Amino acid sequence: MEREATAAAEAPFGFAEVTGVSMVPTLLHGDQVLVRYGGRVGLGDVVVLRHPLQQDLLVVKRLVERRDAGWWVLGDNADAEGDSRVFGAVPPELVLGRVLGRYRPVTPGRQRSAGVVLSWLFSAVRPVRSARSASRRLRAR
Repeated sequence: MEREATAAAEAPFGFAEVTGVSMVPTLLHGDQVLVRYGGRVGLGDVVVLRHPLQQDLLVVKRLVERRDAGWWVLGDNADAEGDSRVFGAVPPELVLGRVLGRYRPVTPGRQRSAGVVLSWLFSAVRPVRSARSASRRLRAR
């Protein structure tokens, strides 16, 4: 889940577009996320952070463990790479904010039945919750 860096410090809230599959099933490619910049973050939260090796790139990951060197972050998709298994613990100053919710836009150009549209309306906007139990499970990998 990567995106080019924007000026996150300009406003306490912002939007980012998810690319990639590292946070599936929580977030899908193309989802828009609402981010609260500068707030408190905790174990199990989905966050936006600067990539430790390429700091002009923002990534979306889950905080799974607090270590001496910083936060250990993982994607919810165990088969995807690009998290602390590759770059190690993330210094706290690189964690920019917590993801509060997601918006799943309609895929353009597809025919939609009434049932599909109703299903999309029901699930298009959802909060992204902290998953403390998932963080324990992910930490064991």
